[in-house]
Amino acid sequence: MARYTGPSCRLCRRENTELFLKGDRCYTDKCAIKRRNYAPGQHGQGRTKVSAYGTQLREKQKVRRIYCILEKQFRGYFQSADRMKGVTGENLLSLLERRLDNVVYRLGFAASRSESRQLVRHGHFTLNGRKVDIPSIQLKAGDVLELREKSRKIVAINDALEAVVRRGIPQWLELDRSSFKGTLKGVPAREDIVTPIQEQLIVELYSK
Repeated sequence: MARYTGPSCRLCRRENTELFLKGDRCYTDKCAIKRRNYAPGQHGQGRTKVSAYGTQLREKQKVRRIYCILEKQFRGYFQSADRMKGVTGENLLSLLERRLDNVVYRLGFAASRSESRQLVRHGHFTLNGRKVDIPSIQLKAGDVLELREKSRKIVAINDALEAVVRRGIPQWLELDRSSFKGTLKGVPAREDIVTPIQEQLIVELYSK
């Protein structure tokens, strides 16, 4: 599976916002945005005039990078959202939030989405009692995600669960810490997604 393997902090600086791609580091003074709050590269500190298209493109790139998705797959999500009933932008965010790797991250089993993807790929979780290893699986209301018995002593997972208090767990999810189990209570509504995203800009970009 293709994925981005370059420096994560470079992406945050390019989008001029914290994407929280490196877990706990993003909450410290070592965060790249706090240390060098300008775009990477030789001309990163130069003045730039951004067009309407540039603004739309940057918003799309930001969302792609938040959820660790490449362009072809992201466009597929947009096309699926466009075919669904309701508001396309809100449908898109709902599809992205209900990805298995994102749910693992939101429940606090991992410090970042890239870490949650790795945990899923290595088969540490079961979904409704069945082992899963595909990060892009779409969860639906009532699905139960559980950490496998043999994986419950992994230090990184337990550390992430302890630190989840910092960012909190969304209302559409429920975590049973004692049994390492999470439940999708319902499909996330737009007001449940607190990540600063202007989804309408993405709709405008792809609608041209």
